[in-house]
Amino acid sequence: QVQLVESGGGLVQAGGSLRLSCAASGFTFSNYGMSWYRQAPGKERELVAGIRAGGSANYADSVKGRFTISRDNAKNTVYLQMNSLKLEDTAVYYCTRSVGSYWGQGTQVTVSS
Repeated sequence: QVQLVESGGGLVQAGGSLRLSCAASGFTFSNYGMSWYRQAPGKERELVAGIRAGGSANYADSVKGRFTISRDNAKNTVYLQMNSLKLEDTAVYYCTRSVGSYWGQGTQVTVSS
């Protein structure tokens, strides 16, 4: 059974940093690309960053240069390092696998002024 469990969200001041983690289980993690999405209140869910099985990454324009996605295949975990956080980064952040509709429960990130 595929499971994705996010952690690391919280309340942070603008300009601060957070690192999100997503622990995966139930599949061969190293074989799959992984992504982070986010959904702000009243907005559609949007792609933040993705990382392929081989390690190459892509980012939404809004987070390029501030966020870094990475993976540790030994720990079956994908990370999202978020620096220089802005008010508009406030959202629930979700982890997902590239194939199949598997989503975590989400972790709330709130950026305050």
